[in-house]
Amino acid sequence: MTGTWQGKAGAIGVLALASGAMALHLRSRTSRGGIRARLRRIPANEAAIVEAARRLNRGAGLIATSTLLDSAIEHYRGSFHNKAMFTPLVASALALAVSVHGTGDRRKIAHRVRDPVYAGAALTGLVGTGFHIYNIAKRPGGFSWQNLFYGSPLGAPAAVALSGLLGYYSERLRDSESTSPRVFGFRAGRALAAVCGVGMLATAAEAGLLHFRGAYHDPFMFVPVTVPPVAAGLLAETAVSHPKPVRRFTDWWLRLTALVGFLGSAFHAWGVHRNMGGWRNWRQNVLNGPPVPAPPSFTGLALAGLAALDLLRKHPDA
Repeated sequence: MTGTWQGKAGAIGVLALASGAMALHLRSRTSRGGIRARLRRIPANEAAIVEAARRLNRGAGLIATSTLLDSAIEHYRGSFHNKAMFTPLVASALALAVSVHGTGDRRKIAHRVRDPVYAGAALTGLVGTGFHIYNIAKRPGGFSWQNLFYGSPLGAPAAVALSGLLGYYSERLRDSESTSPRVFGFRAGRALAAVCGVGMLATAAEAGLLHFRGAYHDPFMFVPVTVPPVAAGLLAETAVSHPKPVRRFTDWWLRLTALVGFLGSAFHAWGVHRNMGGWRNWRQNVLNGPPVPAPPSFTGLALAGLAALDLLRKHPDA
C-alpha cells in the first residue's frame, strides 16, 4: 500500500512539473495584453525591452527548474559523496527564485540581488563542467564511449551555466538603451538569438549522446536531435540577416521546439513506467530510467529565442 502511494506521489510530482512549466509558458502568451496595458505609462520602446527581459527570466527559470531536479536525482544517485555536489542544487534553486521575481518585475533596471545570483549560477555551471570533465578524464580509458555514456554528464552543469547566462543577460537588457539596445557591446536581439542557437546545439548534442547510448530504440528519440538543431540554424540565420523581417516560420519552429521539451518529459515518464515495477518502484526507476526533468531545457531555450524574435520585431536596430 505504501509503495502504491509513493508511486502515485512520484507520478503526481512529474505531472506537476510539466503542468507548472506549461502554465508558465501559457501565461507568457496570454498575459501580453495585460502586460502592455500596465506598461502604457512608460514609452513603448522601453516596455518592449522590459517584456523581452521578463520572458528571458521565464526561460532562465524553466532551465533552472530542469537542472535543479535533474541534479538532485543524479547527485542523489551518487550519494552526494562529494559535498560540492550540493552546490548546483543551491545555485539552481536561487536562480529559479530570482527568475520568478524577475518575471514579475516591470522596472527597466537591473536588480542588485538577481545580478549576483545569476552570475553565481553561471560560474557554478562552468566550474561544474570542469569537475565533470576531470571525472571522465581520470577514469580508466579516459574519454572513451563507455565513460562518456556512464560518467558524469557534461551537459548537466553546462545547463546550469546557461540558465545563469540567460538570466544575467536579461538584467543587462533591462540596463540597455531604449533606442538602440546593446548588451556587452553587441546588438541585444541578434546576440541573444546567437546565444540561444548555440545553447540549442549543445543541449541537442547531450541528448544525442544519451539517446545513442539507448540505441535509438524508439523513433521518437530522433526528435530532440533533429528539431532543436533546425531551430538553432534558424536563430543563427536571424542573427546574421536582421534587420530583415523576422520569418514567421522561425517563430513557429521555436514554438514546436518548446513543445518538444514538454513532450520529452512525458516520454521519459513513460520510460520510467515501462521499467520493472513502474512508478510503484519509483525509488529505483527514477534513478535508472530516462531523466524526466531534462527535456524542458529545450523549452526554456525556445522561450528565450522567442523573446529575441519579439525584441527584434519591436526594435529593428536590436
